[in-house]
Amino acid sequence: MAQLSKSEENQVRLSVRSALSIAFVGIILVLSFNVIKPFLVPIVWGIIISVGVYPLHVRFTKFLGKRARVSAVLIALIGVSVIVVPAILFTSTAVKNVTLTVKAIEEDNLTAPPPDPSVREWPLIGEKTYEIWSEAAESLNITLDRFEPQLKEVAPKLTKTASQAVIGILLFILSLLVAAGLLLYAEPGKKAAEKLFRAFLGRRGEAMTAISIGTIRSVVQGIIGIAMIQAIFLGLGMFVIKVPAPGLLALLILILAIVQIPTLLVMVPVTLYVFSVNDLGPALVFTIWSILWSVSDTFLKPIFLGKGVDIPMPAILLGAIGGMIMAGPVGLFVGSVLLAVAYKIISFLLED
Repeated sequence: MAQLSKSEENQVRLSVRSALSIAFVGIILVLSFNVIKPFLVPIVWGIIISVGVYPLHVRFTKFLGKRARVSAVLIALIGVSVIVVPAILFTSTAVKNVTLTVKAIEEDNLTAPPPDPSVREWPLIGEKTYEIWSEAAESLNITLDRFEPQLKEVAPKLTKTASQAVIGILLFILSLLVAAGLLLYAEPGKKAAEKLFRAFLGRRGEAMTAISIGTIRSVVQGIIGIAMIQAIFLGLGMFVIKVPAPGLLALLILILAIVQIPTLLVMVPVTLYVFSVNDLGPALVFTIWSILWSVSDTFLKPIFLGKGVDIPMPAILLGAIGGMIMAGPVGLFVGSVLLAVAYKIISFLLED
């Protein structure tokens, strides 16, 4: 075997040292990722929230006499009151209804109100719905026995959905706490992001940071924010008029609004139900309320997205659905934002 020259030996030593250094850094990164993995979703969502509400934080800080800590705490409290409190209220109502229903089934006194004759006039499903509803009003136990196989399949899914909703509320609270802490370090965080982008993209690092911030604020304010407004007010309307499971329906409305599907797909059947079980006056008020908030995105989007960036809806749709499959309700928000940011970054690199 030929003996290596001095330069070749140095090259081998350098290669081995580089390989060991890369392996060591890789092991450290893998171990660190496994440590923070349980907290990854709330941390990412906290970062997204802090970037999205930072302009509001700046205004609050000026209004409160440059007290940034008070502003951050105030924003966290507003987030809890606006999102978490209605969610807990809807969830507790759903649990109470389920408990009363189970108790009534055990005592064999479960009843259903008779349907209004107008139910027959519902398009496509009116006649069949009236028939099943009338049967249930006469003897609900017989109807339940008739649909027992389907109910057994649905029950575990409903239980799983309820548990995911509770976990989602807890993750959202944790995300708000993370966001409140990050708001106090917004400028150092921005500089860190610029350094990170600069390390991978060189001179385009600052442009990437600006694009990421603009995209996050655009999605948080113009898509997720509007979807939350619609879900909250439509959910409150259903809660006041005592529609069954208003929390689950509000969650469905939130999903549809984020993926840009008209919320009327949910509200039209709900409105028909309200007309069939309530007096004309309350039903008309609920209908007006439902129409107003179902179409509110048409005049809210120009306000929230006026200074934002354009993002194709397929990116939001795929991100929201994929995020929810991956991480539950919180993933619905995180996925849509992350995919939107990825789309804008890739588009910028391709154009550049």
